[in-house]
Amino acid sequence: MSEITETTTTTAPAAKLSRKEFVSDQDVRWCPGCGDYAILAQVQKVMPELGVPRENVVFVSGIGCSSRFPYYMNTYGFHGIHGRAPAIASGIKIARPDLSVWIVTGDGDGLSIGGNHLIHLLRRNLDVNVLLFNNEIYGLTKGQYSPTSRVGQKTKSSPYGVVDNPFDTAALALGAGATFVARTVDVDQKHLQSVLHRAAAHTGTSFVEILQNCPIFNDGVFSDVTDGEGHENRQLLLEHGKPMVFGPENDRKGIRLGPGMEPEIVRMDSTKADEILVHDERNDAIAFFLASLAWQPGPGIERLFPVPLGVLRAVERPSYERSVYQQIEAVTRKRGPGDFDELFASGDSWTVS
Repeated sequence: MSEITETTTTTAPAAKLSRKEFVSDQDVRWCPGCGDYAILAQVQKVMPELGVPRENVVFVSGIGCSSRFPYYMNTYGFHGIHGRAPAIASGIKIARPDLSVWIVTGDGDGLSIGGNHLIHLLRRNLDVNVLLFNNEIYGLTKGQYSPTSRVGQKTKSSPYGVVDNPFDTAALALGAGATFVARTVDVDQKHLQSVLHRAAAHTGTSFVEILQNCPIFNDGVFSDVTDGEGHENRQLLLEHGKPMVFGPENDRKGIRLGPGMEPEIVRMDSTKADEILVHDERNDAIAFFLASLAWQPGPGIERLFPVPLGVLRAVERPSYERSVYQQIEAVTRKRGPGDFDELFASGDSWTVS
Protein backbone atom coordinates (compact mmCIF):
# COMPACT_ATOMS: atom_id res chain seq x y z
CA MET A 1 0.00 0.00 0.00
CA SER A 2 1.37 3.38 -0.94
CA GLU A 3 1.27 6.34 1.41
CA ILE A 4 -1.83 8.51 1.08
CA THR A 5 -2.03 12.26 1.37
CA GLU A 6 -4.46 14.42 3.29
CA THR A 7 -6.96 15.09 0.50
CA THR A 8 -10.30 13.87 -0.76
CA THR A 9 -9.98 15.29 -4.24
CA THR A 10 -8.39 13.79 -7.32
CA THR A 11 -7.43 15.10 -10.74
CA ALA A 12 -10.28 17.18 -12.13
CA PRO A 13 -12.07 15.73 -15.16
CA ALA A 14 -11.18 17.09 -18.58
CA ALA A 15 -14.73 18.32 -19.20
CA LYS A 16 -16.17 20.77 -16.72
CA LEU A 17 -19.27 19.32 -15.06
CA SER A 18 -22.51 21.15 -14.37
CA ARG A 19 -25.36 20.63 -11.94
CA LYS A 20 -27.33 18.50 -14.39
CA GLU A 21 -24.56 15.86 -14.45
CA PHE A 22 -25.17 15.28 -10.73
CA VAL A 23 -28.97 14.97 -11.07
CA SER A 24 -30.12 11.34 -11.32
CA ASP A 25 -33.01 10.05 -13.42
CA GLN A 26 -35.07 9.14 -10.34
CA ASP A 27 -38.29 10.97 -9.46
CA VAL A 28 -37.74 12.98 -6.28
CA ARG A 29 -40.33 11.82 -3.77
CA TRP A 30 -40.59 14.01 -0.73
CA CYS A 31 -43.65 15.74 0.61
CA PRO A 32 -44.47 19.07 -1.10
CA GLY A 33 -42.64 21.86 0.67
CA CYS A 34 -40.10 19.60 2.40
CA GLY A 35 -36.80 21.29 3.18
CA ASP A 36 -34.98 18.31 1.65
CA TYR A 37 -35.70 19.69 -1.83
CA ALA A 38 -33.76 22.88 -1.09
CA ILE A 39 -30.83 20.97 0.38
CA LEU A 40 -30.70 18.57 -2.57
CA ALA A 41 -30.68 21.45 -5.04
CA GLN A 42 -27.74 23.15 -3.33
CA VAL A 43 -25.73 19.94 -2.97
CA GLN A 44 -26.24 19.23 -6.67
CA LYS A 45 -25.10 22.78 -7.46
CA VAL A 46 -22.00 22.64 -5.27
CA MET A 47 -20.73 19.18 -6.31
CA PRO A 48 -19.45 20.16 -9.80
CA GLU A 49 -17.71 23.17 -8.27
CA LEU A 50 -15.54 20.86 -6.13
CA GLY A 51 -13.74 19.46 -9.17
CA VAL A 52 -14.19 15.84 -8.13
CA PRO A 53 -15.25 13.39 -10.87
CA ARG A 54 -18.63 11.76 -10.26
CA GLU A 55 -17.05 8.30 -10.18
CA ASN A 56 -15.00 9.40 -7.17
CA VAL A 57 -18.00 10.60 -5.17
CA VAL A 58 -20.08 8.38 -2.85
CA PHE A 59 -23.24 9.30 -0.92
CA VAL A 60 -24.16 7.02 1.99
CA SER A 61 -27.37 7.11 4.01
CA GLY A 62 -29.28 5.19 6.64
CA ILE A 63 -33.07 5.23 7.08
CA GLY A 64 -35.33 8.27 7.04
CA CYS A 65 -36.71 10.89 4.69
CA SER A 66 -33.24 12.35 4.15
CA SER A 67 -31.88 8.88 3.39
CA ARG A 68 -33.43 8.90 -0.09
CA PHE A 69 -30.58 11.22 -1.00
CA PRO A 70 -28.28 8.69 -2.76
CA TYR A 71 -31.03 7.89 -5.28
CA TYR A 72 -31.19 11.52 -6.38
CA MET A 73 -27.44 12.05 -6.84
CA ASN A 74 -25.89 10.81 -10.09
CA THR A 75 -22.87 9.42 -8.24
CA TYR A 76 -22.10 6.19 -6.47
CA GLY A 77 -24.32 5.64 -3.46
CA PHE A 78 -25.22 3.23 -0.68
CA HIS A 79 -28.59 3.16 1.08
CA GLY A 80 -27.79 1.44 4.35
CA ILE A 81 -29.77 0.28 7.34
CA HIS A 82 -30.97 2.44 10.21
CA GLY A 83 -28.18 4.42 11.86
CA ARG A 84 -25.33 2.50 10.21
CA ALA A 85 -24.28 4.99 7.52
CA PRO A 86 -21.13 5.98 9.49
CA ALA A 87 -20.00 2.35 9.64
CA ILE A 88 -20.53 1.85 5.90
CA ALA A 89 -18.82 5.14 5.07
CA SER A 90 -15.87 4.22 7.31
CA GLY A 91 -15.32 1.01 5.39
CA ILE A 92 -15.51 2.82 2.05
CA LYS A 93 -13.08 5.55 3.09
CA ILE A 94 -10.50 3.18 4.59
CA ALA A 95 -10.61 0.91 1.53
CA ARG A 96 -10.59 3.84 -0.93
CA PRO A 97 -9.17 6.94 0.77
CA ASP A 98 -9.11 8.76 -2.58
CA LEU A 99 -12.92 8.94 -2.70
CA SER A 100 -15.05 11.90 -1.60
CA VAL A 101 -17.52 10.36 0.84
CA TRP A 102 -20.71 12.10 2.03
CA ILE A 103 -23.04 10.84 4.76
CA VAL A 104 -26.64 12.06 4.72
CA THR A 105 -28.61 11.43 7.90
CA GLY A 106 -31.35 12.91 10.08
CA ASP A 107 -31.82 13.76 13.73
CA GLY A 108 -33.49 10.37 14.31
CA ASP A 109 -31.25 8.18 12.16
CA GLY A 110 -28.04 9.91 13.23
CA LEU A 111 -28.67 10.71 16.90
CA SER A 112 -30.90 7.86 18.08
CA ILE A 113 -30.19 4.38 16.74
CA GLY A 114 -27.08 5.67 14.97
CA GLY A 115 -25.79 7.84 17.78
CA ASN A 116 -23.02 5.49 18.86
CA HIS A 117 -21.77 5.09 15.30
CA LEU A 118 -21.81 8.85 14.76
CA ILE A 119 -19.81 9.81 17.85
CA HIS A 120 -17.08 7.27 17.06
CA LEU A 121 -16.87 8.47 13.46
CA LEU A 122 -16.37 12.01 14.78
CA ARG A 123 -13.71 11.06 17.33
CA ARG A 124 -11.79 8.99 14.77
CA ASN A 125 -11.77 11.90 12.32
CA LEU A 126 -12.17 10.06 9.03
CA ASP A 127 -12.03 12.41 6.08
CA VAL A 128 -15.76 12.26 5.31
CA ASN A 129 -18.57 14.81 5.31
CA VAL A 130 -21.69 14.41 7.48
CA LEU A 131 -24.87 16.31 6.59
CA LEU A 132 -27.38 15.94 9.43
CA PHE A 133 -30.86 17.20 8.55
CA ASN A 134 -32.51 18.38 11.77
CA ASN A 135 -36.28 18.92 11.68
CA GLU A 136 -36.77 17.91 15.34
CA ILE A 137 -39.21 15.11 14.44
CA TYR A 138 -39.43 11.61 12.98
CA GLY A 139 -40.91 12.28 9.54
CA LEU A 140 -40.70 8.94 7.74
CA THR A 141 -42.51 7.08 10.53
CA LYS A 142 -45.16 9.81 10.70
CA GLY A 143 -44.48 12.24 13.48
CA GLN A 144 -42.98 10.74 16.63
CA TYR A 145 -40.65 12.88 18.73
CA SER A 146 -36.93 12.61 18.03
CA PRO A 147 -33.76 13.15 20.10
CA THR A 148 -33.87 16.86 19.19
CA SER A 149 -37.58 17.51 19.83
CA ARG A 150 -38.13 20.21 22.42
CA VAL A 151 -39.44 19.67 25.93
CA GLY A 152 -43.22 19.95 25.97
CA GLN A 153 -43.68 19.29 22.24
CA LYS A 154 -46.81 17.24 21.52
CA THR A 155 -46.34 14.48 18.96
CA LYS A 156 -47.92 11.10 18.17
CA SER A 157 -45.58 9.42 20.66
CA SER A 158 -45.76 12.24 23.23
CA PRO A 159 -49.44 13.33 23.25
CA TYR A 160 -49.00 15.16 26.56
CA GLY A 161 -45.67 16.71 25.69
CA VAL A 162 -42.04 15.57 25.44
CA VAL A 163 -40.35 15.14 28.82
CA ASP A 164 -36.90 14.15 27.47
CA ASN A 165 -34.16 16.78 27.35
CA PRO A 166 -33.14 17.14 23.68
CA PHE A 167 -29.64 16.80 22.33
CA ASP A 168 -27.78 19.99 21.55
CA THR A 169 -26.62 18.64 18.20
CA ALA A 170 -23.60 20.86 17.62
CA ALA A 171 -22.45 20.49 21.23
CA LEU A 172 -22.70 16.71 20.88
CA ALA A 173 -20.45 16.80 17.82
CA LEU A 174 -17.97 19.05 19.60
CA GLY A 175 -17.96 16.78 22.64
CA ALA A 176 -17.18 13.80 20.41
CA GLY A 177 -14.11 15.62 19.11
CA ALA A 178 -15.32 16.71 15.67
CA THR A 179 -12.67 18.82 13.95
CA PHE A 180 -15.22 20.73 11.86
CA VAL A 181 -18.68 21.67 13.12
CA ALA A 182 -21.05 24.01 11.30
CA ARG A 183 -24.74 24.92 11.25
CA THR A 184 -26.84 26.26 8.38
CA VAL A 185 -30.47 26.32 7.23
CA ASP A 186 -32.32 24.78 4.30
CA VAL A 187 -33.77 28.00 2.83
CA ASP A 188 -30.63 30.19 2.70
CA GLN A 189 -29.07 29.11 -0.59
CA LYS A 190 -25.88 31.16 -0.44
CA HIS A 191 -25.14 30.34 3.19
CA LEU A 192 -25.79 26.62 2.66
CA GLN A 193 -23.52 26.60 -0.40
CA SER A 194 -20.71 28.36 1.45
CA VAL A 195 -20.88 25.89 4.36
CA LEU A 196 -20.85 22.91 1.96
CA HIS A 197 -17.73 24.30 0.29
CA ARG A 198 -16.02 24.72 3.66
CA ALA A 199 -16.99 21.19 4.71
CA ALA A 200 -15.67 19.67 1.48
CA ALA A 201 -12.35 21.51 1.82
CA HIS A 202 -11.79 20.35 5.40
CA THR A 203 -9.46 17.42 6.04
CA GLY A 204 -11.10 15.15 8.60
CA THR A 205 -14.72 14.65 9.55
CA SER A 206 -16.84 17.66 8.73
CA PHE A 207 -20.17 17.77 10.58
CA VAL A 208 -22.88 20.07 9.24
CA GLU A 209 -26.21 20.46 11.02
CA ILE A 210 -28.86 21.73 8.61
CA LEU A 211 -31.98 23.16 10.23
CA GLN A 212 -34.74 21.84 7.98
CA ASN A 213 -38.50 22.22 7.87
CA CYS A 214 -40.96 19.30 7.90
CA PRO A 215 -44.21 20.83 6.60
CA ILE A 216 -46.30 17.80 7.54
CA PHE A 217 -45.34 16.89 11.10
CA ASN A 218 -43.37 19.89 12.45
CA ASP A 219 -44.16 22.81 10.19
CA GLY A 220 -42.53 26.12 11.03
CA VAL A 221 -40.24 24.74 13.74
CA PHE A 222 -37.48 27.15 12.67
CA SER A 223 -39.64 29.85 11.10
CA ASP A 224 -38.64 32.40 13.72
CA VAL A 225 -35.03 31.95 12.59
CA THR A 226 -35.42 31.58 8.84
CA ASP A 227 -38.18 33.94 7.81
CA GLY A 228 -40.73 36.46 8.96
CA GLU A 229 -40.39 40.00 10.20
CA GLY A 230 -37.32 40.54 12.33
CA HIS A 231 -35.63 37.23 11.55
CA GLU A 232 -32.30 39.13 11.20
CA ASN A 233 -32.45 39.56 14.98
CA ARG A 234 -32.54 35.78 15.42
CA GLN A 235 -29.54 34.86 13.23
CA LEU A 236 -25.92 35.25 14.29
CA LEU A 237 -23.90 34.81 11.10
CA LEU A 238 -20.41 33.71 12.12
CA GLU A 239 -17.21 34.83 10.42
CA HIS A 240 -13.77 33.84 11.65
CA GLY A 241 -11.96 36.81 13.13
CA LYS A 242 -15.04 39.03 12.99
CA PRO A 243 -17.07 40.40 15.95
CA MET A 244 -20.34 38.68 16.82
CA VAL A 245 -22.89 41.21 15.60
CA PHE A 246 -26.37 40.75 14.19
CA GLY A 247 -29.59 42.50 13.33
CA PRO A 248 -30.63 44.89 10.54
CA GLU A 249 -28.27 47.70 9.56
CA ASN A 250 -30.34 50.32 11.37
CA ASP A 251 -30.42 48.32 14.60
CA ARG A 252 -27.14 46.41 14.95
CA LYS A 253 -26.52 44.48 18.14
CA GLY A 254 -23.57 42.55 19.51
CA ILE A 255 -22.76 39.87 22.08
CA ARG A 256 -20.34 40.46 24.90
CA LEU A 257 -19.49 38.71 28.15
CA GLY A 258 -20.91 40.45 31.18
CA PRO A 259 -20.29 39.92 34.91
CA GLY A 260 -19.85 36.26 35.77
CA MET A 261 -18.91 35.50 32.14
CA GLU A 262 -22.57 35.47 31.18
CA PRO A 263 -23.34 36.48 27.58
CA GLU A 264 -25.44 39.55 27.05
CA ILE A 265 -26.83 41.43 24.06
CA VAL A 266 -25.85 45.08 23.68
CA ARG A 267 -26.63 47.78 21.13
CA MET A 268 -23.69 48.63 18.87
CA ASP A 269 -24.44 52.35 18.88
CA SER A 270 -23.86 52.50 22.64
CA THR A 271 -21.06 49.91 23.07
CA LYS A 272 -17.33 50.04 22.40
CA ALA A 273 -16.36 47.77 19.51
CA ASP A 274 -13.57 46.08 21.49
CA GLU A 275 -16.11 44.81 24.05
CA ILE A 276 -17.83 42.57 21.50
CA LEU A 277 -16.81 38.91 21.33
CA VAL A 278 -14.77 37.98 18.27
CA HIS A 279 -15.35 34.60 16.65
CA ASP A 280 -12.40 32.21 16.52
CA GLU A 281 -13.04 28.84 14.81
CA ARG A 282 -9.95 27.39 16.52
CA ASN A 283 -11.12 28.20 20.05
CA ASP A 284 -12.96 25.27 21.68
CA ALA A 285 -14.44 27.42 24.45
CA ILE A 286 -16.04 29.74 21.89
CA ALA A 287 -17.34 26.77 19.88
CA PHE A 288 -19.09 25.21 22.89
CA PHE A 289 -20.39 28.62 23.92
CA LEU A 290 -21.93 29.14 20.49
CA ALA A 291 -23.31 25.60 20.16
CA SER A 292 -25.81 26.04 22.96
CA LEU A 293 -26.25 29.81 22.86
CA ALA A 294 -29.76 29.97 21.43
CA TRP A 295 -31.58 26.80 22.45
CA GLN A 296 -34.60 27.08 24.68
CA PRO A 297 -35.89 24.60 27.30
CA GLY A 298 -39.47 24.36 26.06
CA PRO A 299 -42.05 25.42 23.45
CA GLY A 300 -43.42 28.92 23.21
CA ILE A 301 -40.44 30.53 24.93
CA GLU A 302 -38.92 33.46 23.08
CA ARG A 303 -35.30 32.97 22.11
CA LEU A 304 -33.09 35.16 24.23
CA PHE A 305 -30.15 34.93 21.82
CA PRO A 306 -29.85 34.56 18.05
CA VAL A 307 -29.04 31.16 16.55
CA PRO A 308 -25.37 30.94 15.46
CA LEU A 309 -25.06 29.96 11.80
CA GLY A 310 -21.79 29.16 10.06
CA VAL A 311 -18.62 27.36 11.11
CA LEU A 312 -18.38 26.96 14.89
CA ARG A 313 -15.13 24.98 14.93
CA ALA A 314 -12.46 24.18 12.33
CA VAL A 315 -9.17 22.69 13.51
CA GLU A 316 -6.58 20.41 11.91
CA ARG A 317 -5.82 16.87 13.07
CA PRO A 318 -4.51 13.86 11.12
CA SER A 319 -7.31 11.90 9.50
CA TYR A 320 -8.00 8.35 10.66
CA GLU A 321 -7.40 6.65 7.32
CA ARG A 322 -4.05 8.41 6.92
CA SER A 323 -2.94 7.13 10.34
CA VAL A 324 -4.12 3.60 9.46
CA TYR A 325 -2.11 3.51 6.23
CA GLN A 326 0.97 4.99 7.90
CA GLN A 327 0.80 2.29 10.58
CA ILE A 328 0.47 -0.47 7.97
CA GLU A 329 3.45 0.88 6.05
CA ALA A 330 5.59 1.18 9.20
CA VAL A 331 4.86 -2.41 10.27
CA THR A 332 5.45 -3.70 6.73
CA ARG A 333 8.85 -2.01 6.57
CA LYS A 334 9.79 -3.55 9.91
CA ARG A 335 8.38 -7.07 9.54
CA GLY A 336 7.90 -7.48 5.82
CA PRO A 337 4.71 -8.26 3.91
CA GLY A 338 2.25 -10.45 5.75
CA ASP A 339 1.11 -13.93 4.79
CA PHE A 340 -2.59 -14.55 5.40
CA ASP A 341 -2.35 -18.38 5.45
CA GLU A 342 0.47 -18.21 7.95
CA LEU A 343 -1.46 -15.75 10.12
CA PHE A 344 -4.62 -17.85 9.93
CA ALA A 345 -2.78 -20.99 11.10
CA SER A 346 -0.82 -19.28 13.87
CA GLY A 347 -1.68 -19.03 17.55
CA ASP A 348 -4.24 -21.18 19.35
CA SER A 349 -6.24 -23.56 17.21
CA TRP A 350 -8.82 -26.24 17.82
CA THR A 351 -9.86 -29.32 15.93
CA VAL A 352 -13.59 -29.89 16.00
CA SER A 353 -14.69 -33.45 15.29
